[in-house]
Formats: sequence, C-alpha cells, structure tokens
Amino acid sequence: MTGPEPASLPMVWPGTSYPLGATYDGAGTNFSLFSEVAERVELCLIGRDGGERRIELEEVDGYVWHCYLPTVTPGQRYGYRVHGPWDPAAGHRCDPSKLLLDPYGKAFDGDFHFGQALYSYDLEADDLATGGIPPQLDSLGHTMVSVVINPFFQWGSDRPPRTPYHETVIYEAHVKGMTQRHPGIPDELRGTYAGLAHPAIIDHLKSLSITAIELMPVHQFMHDHRLLDLGLRNYWGYNTFGFFAPHSEYAATRSAGGAVAEFKAMVRAFHEAGIEVILDVVYNHTAEGNHLGPTINFRGIDNAAYYRLLDEDNRYYKDFTGTGNSLNARHPHTLQLIMDSLRYWVLDMHVDGFRFDLASTLAREFYDVDRLSAFFDIIQQDPVLSQVKLIAEPWDVGEGGYQVGNFPGLWTEWNGKYRDTVRDYWRGEPATLGEFASRLTGSSDLYEATGRRPSASINFVTCHDGFTLNDLVSYNEKHNQANGEDNRDGESHNRSWNCGVEGPTDDPQINELRRQQMRNIMATLMLSQGTPMISHGDEIGRTQSGNNNVYCQDSELSWMDWALCETNADVLEFTRKVIRFRKSHPVFRRRRFFEGKPIRSGHQVRDIAWLTRSGKEMELEDWGSGLDECVAVFLNGDAIPAPDERGERVVDESFLLCFNAHDEPQDFVTPDHDYARRWVGALDTGHVTGDTDLDVIAGQKISLQPRSLLVLRKVA
Repeated sequence: MTGPEPASLPMVWPGTSYPLGATYDGAGTNFSLFSEVAERVELCLIGRDGGERRIELEEVDGYVWHCYLPTVTPGQRYGYRVHGPWDPAAGHRCDPSKLLLDPYGKAFDGDFHFGQALYSYDLEADDLATGGIPPQLDSLGHTMVSVVINPFFQWGSDRPPRTPYHETVIYEAHVKGMTQRHPGIPDELRGTYAGLAHPAIIDHLKSLSITAIELMPVHQFMHDHRLLDLGLRNYWGYNTFGFFAPHSEYAATRSAGGAVAEFKAMVRAFHEAGIEVILDVVYNHTAEGNHLGPTINFRGIDNAAYYRLLDEDNRYYKDFTGTGNSLNARHPHTLQLIMDSLRYWVLDMHVDGFRFDLASTLAREFYDVDRLSAFFDIIQQDPVLSQVKLIAEPWDVGEGGYQVGNFPGLWTEWNGKYRDTVRDYWRGEPATLGEFASRLTGSSDLYEATGRRPSASINFVTCHDGFTLNDLVSYNEKHNQANGEDNRDGESHNRSWNCGVEGPTDDPQINELRRQQMRNIMATLMLSQGTPMISHGDEIGRTQSGNNNVYCQDSELSWMDWALCETNADVLEFTRKVIRFRKSHPVFRRRRFFEGKPIRSGHQVRDIAWLTRSGKEMELEDWGSGLDECVAVFLNGDAIPAPDERGERVVDESFLLCFNAHDEPQDFVTPDHDYARRWVGALDTGHVTGDTDLDVIAGQKISLQPRSLLVLRKVA
C-alpha cells in the first residue's frame, strides 16, 4: 500500500500518547512523539510527489505530542518538525527546518543526500555547531522519511526454539556477507533477509549443527559521510538511527515498509529449522555523531534528553563509544525507548535474544560502570526480556569500561579473556596454567561469584572485529590499507602467528601447519565449557587478506566466498565433526562448574584432573609455574552433577584432552588405572580428518604430534 495523498486527509483526532511511534490499527494511524524541550511539534505527511502537509499536534500529555489520523494507512511517509530553543550552550538544538525521523519508526524510505541541508550549522564555518543561528535550509528531499507499516503478519505455528545455553552453538553472521556470493541463492535475493532464509543457507547451518545465528546490526543504520566520500560504506552497520526498523537495504522487497514482513518471514524460517535468531544491537550511540554531525532525529527532537552531554559544557557530547556520542540511558524516556525497542523485536519480530554492543556504556550511571544501574534493574524485572538470551560485549572505550565478568546474573558475556588465552596458547606465547585451565573450564573465576553457570562465558576466538580464523594463522600484522586510513585503524596487537610467512604462500608445509592451527583452535573452542561462538566463514577458511577491520568494506574482501566449501572441504568437514562431537557428549557442555572433588566417598578419581606429561596430577607447585605447552586434562563423564530436563542423571563417557603447543613431538604418559585401564583415540587435530586409530593402555607412553590436540576416550 502506498498510503493516501496528504491533501485527502479529512480530519485530525486527538489520539493517544501511547504507544509511541506510528501505530496502524486497521482503520487509521496514531502518531506519538516525545519531546520535553519542544514548544510546537508538526507532523509532516509526505506525498508521492514529495509534497508535504504539516499537521500541528495540539495534544500533549507528559511531554508526548500525539494525534490520530483515521484514514492514514500503511505506506504513508511522514516525519516531524520540532519547534523549540536553539541554545547549544544549554544542550538544546531544535531546528524546524529539519524533517526529523521518528525514533520509533518501524520502516524508513529514501536515502540521505549529504550536504548543507542535513546540518544545523554552516559547513563552511563549523564554529556555528556550538552556537550562532542555524542556516534554516530545509532537509526535506535530502533525508530519509519514516513509513507507516502494516503490523499484521501470519506467523502460523511459529514458536521460539528456546535452546538452553549449554546446548547452544552460536554462528555470528552478516546478512549481506553470508548471501551475496552464494551460487545457490537467486541473484535478486542475494544480500537480503530472504536470501539468508533460503534453504541453501539454512541447510549449511544445520549441517554444522548451529543452534543460533547472531546477526550483525540489522537496525536501520546510516552510511557515514566520510566513508561515502572515500568510495566506501558502513558495511558492519554499527551506526544506528532507527531502533525499531529492519535495515531497508537488506530487503529484496523494495516497497516502503516491505523489510518488516521479509524479516519476519526470515525469523519464521529459522525457527522452523530449530535455529534461534539473536540480534547484535547498538543502543550505546546513534548515527548523528558529535556536535559536528547531521540533524536527522534525536538531536533535533530533544538533544539533552537523548544524549549524554558534557557537564561542564553542554555544547559537546560525552563519548564512551569512540563514535562521537553516547545515548543517555539515565533519562526515563531514552531508557523507555531502549526497552520498548527490545520488547518490540521479541514480541512483534519474534527474535530470541540480543548481543549488546559496547554494553558497558549502557551501565554508566554517571561516569563509572555500575552493575546495579537502572538499565539492568529494569531488564531484570521485565517478564519478556528476562526470558530471552542477553549477551553483553562487556567493554567500551571509556575509563573503567573493561568489565568482563562483572555483568549481573541474567547476562552472558563475550569472554575476551578466553579469546586472548587461546590465541596465546596456540601461538606459543607464555601464560599461566591457572589462566588456561580457567578459560577451558568455563571461567568460574569470572562468573561463579554472581551465581552464573559456565554457559555465561560466550567463548570465541574470532568474531567480525579482527582477523578471521584463516588470517589469524596467516598474518602477524594487520593489512588495512584499503580502508583509507594508512593502516592506522584496527587492533595492532592481534595475538596472531603467520606460521612463518606473511600472507598467502605456495609452501605446502606452511599451508598444512595453518590448517592444523585452525583445527587446534576450532577443537579447543568446541571442547571448552561455556557457550561457543564461531564467526561466519571460519568453517571454510574465509580470508580478508589480512584486513582486521572490514567495517567499511562492502565488497568481496568481506563477503563469504562459497567456493571455499570445495577448496577447504577438509576444514569444513572437521568443523562439522568437532561440533557434532561436542553435541554428542554432555561432559563438554556441563551446566555446572567443576569442583575438583572425588565423585564419591573413598574414590580418588575427581570430576576433573589436570595432569603433567608424566601422567601425574598437578601439584600445588605446578600451578604456580608457567604453563607447560604440553598439558592434559581428564574430564569424568561419570561425575556430571546437573540432571537433564526430566530430572534424570546425566552420564557420559570420560575423556582425556592432551594439548601440545610445542613445535616438536612430546612424550606423554597416560594416567594410571585409577582413571582408566585402556584408552582409544577419539579426535586428533594432527590429522586432516581428525580421525585416529590410537589404542593405548594405562601408563603407556605416547607421542603427541607437534602443535596438536589429542582426545582419548576411556573404554575400560
């Protein structure tokens, strides 16, 4: 539906202040906008010819301006003009020459045409960004517009999979990056929600035993002016301005508002396959940037309410994110916007959880990160949001922002310490045994004190930010020249190792070593306690040619090359195998932490035991020494304390994980009869397939291959 022409509207009814945004009820549409600073608010209906009809909002309740238009239907384009003080020194930046997007808009149409019209100051004299009189150049025709959507959708029998955390395997993906080059997806569906829901993608994920896909930002975002000038784009999408709208560029359906139904159909398809949908959300900042940014919605609606301003000078913004501004989650209406957005995506769009980008920013009450902030309090008591997956990226760029392990009980966290420890171990860097042991067993030192379980640790070694798995073992240095910043951007300390040659090589030994290192890392990830997450394309050896910051690379550099499914078929099959191995054995996905105690009175074998290469249990002095690159851990399948969902005891086989990060073979003695009388090989990363026919008795010396992980299974 395209909506009526503005001139055809017969009357304006008072409407209601709730819900905020534009809400179509089957007969007409209610419009509602919060602004405490506004003196007047105009609703602007935009016709198909670009013409505009302004409707003065006469009704105001609790700083919420509203009306009801009885004949406005889905497809109607609209925006707002807010009249009020222009006083940057007091934090106010009202500029009625700017057509403002609805903060609660559920769809947007058009594009941004960067130029003077989008800015409330003279671009030729940027000191006016902090004072002076705005140029009053109308932004209509230069900005996107909000669109009324049809909220009704046939969900059928859709049900959330509700996969328990301890059974969850997360796959971080990008809508366009996953689908743009897939030969099995029709051209018109590539790069879209419909393409991501195509059987070719879902079958691939199911073959990997993935239970949840974590989508990089799909909230409506802006491409930065600076990047566009460089011929680049904001590929990752961490530049949100519409927290209720699926990004329109990812829709195959080009009609205004069509992205909403297409996104819902995608979620429904994933749920039918038993796969949860988790969204990477960016509530810490917006696309408007600092005081030199454009005025597109929040800034012009109520700048001081929506943003954290410097206490000593309200002309400028606090920036805990490195992007120019920080949303003011202390303000009740801003906090309401975040909560309303989250509930909308769960209740209306049926998503299963969220990963919060730079989550520490949301926890800042004043300056410090506060674990008891209002944001966490309100999440805790919310009957909807407290029941979905909540994943924190537990840091921001502000002082004291690194908060791994410090989030409240409902939350899981990206475990950056796990990433760093595993990277260091397999590249041969010194570490402590205690650190390695803690990361492998669920990081109880980080999560147990807050009543959380091992699954609170989202274990990852690679993600969108940084090297791919292939590049992690192929490059010592970042190679970000294509980003136009003289290789200054991106992390410089990557904890990577190129195996002897920087970048691609024809040396077969180096290439095989790199594949083995990828197997080592993938196996370690899947055999660790906690919730594993892999980055899209790592299962087929995707490369970004050493670029560890492809945020602006909407190109083949960042898209998945599906031809690698054949080129690196061994990597793909090993990944499938090791995930299946994890899913088959509950001892690798315990719901409770190890205790290190005998499993029953008078019995010496513990639920877990760390062993030296001589097959003896670690003594106190061993724990205080540096980490020997050859170490083993015994996992007792007969000592799993948590019952299954029906209250039945969980019993599994017992395993011995033998790690050798040395560049030479290492002798290892299997432990004595208290552990097992006989062991057989279950997995060996030293072999391309991971298979091994090893069969040994207790006390027998075996040789661990260089840079390998050997898993032995107890058989007697």
